[in-house]
Amino acid sequence: MNGSTRSPLAGRPRTAGWGDTGPMTPQGTTALPAPALAAADLDRLRAAVSASLTEFLERQRTTLAGMAAGLAPVVDEVAALAAGGKRLRPSFAYWGWRGARDTGPGTGEDDAAVLRAVSALEFVHASALVHDDVMDGAATRRGRPATHIGFAARHAADALSGDGDLFGTGAAILVGDLALVWSDELLRCSGISEGALSRARAVWDTMRTEVTAGQYLDLLRAAGGLPGPEGALTVARYKSAGYTVQRPLQLGVAIAGAGPRVVEATTAIGLPLGEAFQLRDDVLGVFGDPAVTGKSADDDLREGKQTLLIALAEEEADAAGRRLLDELLGNAAAREEDFDALRGLIEDTGARDRVEERIAQSTARARAAIADAPLADDAKAALDALAVAATSRTA
Repeated sequence: MNGSTRSPLAGRPRTAGWGDTGPMTPQGTTALPAPALAAADLDRLRAAVSASLTEFLERQRTTLAGMAAGLAPVVDEVAALAAGGKRLRPSFAYWGWRGARDTGPGTGEDDAAVLRAVSALEFVHASALVHDDVMDGAATRRGRPATHIGFAARHAADALSGDGDLFGTGAAILVGDLALVWSDELLRCSGISEGALSRARAVWDTMRTEVTAGQYLDLLRAAGGLPGPEGALTVARYKSAGYTVQRPLQLGVAIAGAGPRVVEATTAIGLPLGEAFQLRDDVLGVFGDPAVTGKSADDDLREGKQTLLIALAEEEADAAGRRLLDELLGNAAAREEDFDALRGLIEDTGARDRVEERIAQSTARARAAIADAPLADDAKAALDALAVAATSRTA
C-alpha cells in the first residue's frame, strides 16, 4: 500500500479482547502438517460431479428449448455458474458417505448414484451466489459479469424495451430460483434408494432453510442489526459455513444411514471448518489477488460487506479510523487509494491477524475432530486434505 494512504493507526498497540486466545499464526503460514492423500481421488470426484451436472443440464436444455428459444440464455447461465468452483460441497458430502457407508443401512448404495445426489449441492450453491450478487450489487463473479449484470447487458444488446437494470435483476432472481428447483430434481432423480433419499431430505431441508435465513441475516446486519464480531460470525455460520461443510457432511452420512455418534462427529468437524472457510473467503475478498480470485479486491469494501474483518477493525480503531470506515466502507464513489487506506486500517488494527489466528485455530479443531471421527481411514484422509484446501486456498 502507498505511504500517502497509510492509516494513522500504524504502530498503535492492540488491546486484548475478542479472539485473543493464543499466539498468532503468521499470515501465509500454517502450523498444521500437510495431509497425505493421492490427488487422484479428489480429481476423480470433481470430474464425476462435473459430468453429472453436464448430463442433467443437457436434459434441461432440451426441455427449455421445447418451451421457447428465448430460454436458452437461462440454462446457459446456470451451466456457466455450475462450471466454476472447487466442488467442495459435493466432496464433503461424498466423503461423509464413504466414511460411514459401512456403519449403517446405506452399504448397498451405488457409488455413481451417490455422486449424482451430492452434485445437487452445486445447484444450491449457484442459487445462493446469484441471489447474493443481486443483494450486494456485485459486478463480477468468478471472472465474469454477475448474473444480473450479464442479463442487463443482454437487454441492451437485444434492444429490448423497459429498464435494463430491472430486467437483469429479475432475470437473476429467476435464474437463482431455477437453480434451486433443479437442485431438488437432481437429488430426487439421482438413483439413490428411497430409504437414502428419505434420510437425506431432512438434512437437505434444514440446509436450504439455513442458507436462506442466513441471507436475510446478512441483509439485517448490513442495515445495522446483529452488530459486532458475534453478529458477523452468526451471519457467516448460517449464510455460508453451515451449507459449505456441516450440512454436506451430514447429507453424506444420512445417505449412509449412520448413527448419532457419526452425526455428532460431522458437527464437530463441520462447524469450525465451515467458519474457517468463510473467514478465508472474507480475507480473500479484501486481500486476494484479483487474477486468482476472479474479482476485484475492492468489491467487498465497495459493497460495504460487514465481515468479521470489519467488525474487529471497528472495535480497535481510534476516532480517525472509525471516520475512515464510515466515509469509505460501502462508498461506490471511493477510489482505489481509498480502499488501500481501508486495507491498511484493517491490518494496522490487528483485525487481519486476528482473523488469520481464528482461521488457524478453527482449522486445527476441525482436523483434530476428523482424526477422532468414527469414519473409514480413506475418508478421514480425504476430509483432512479438503480441510487444508478449504482454509488455505488463494481463490
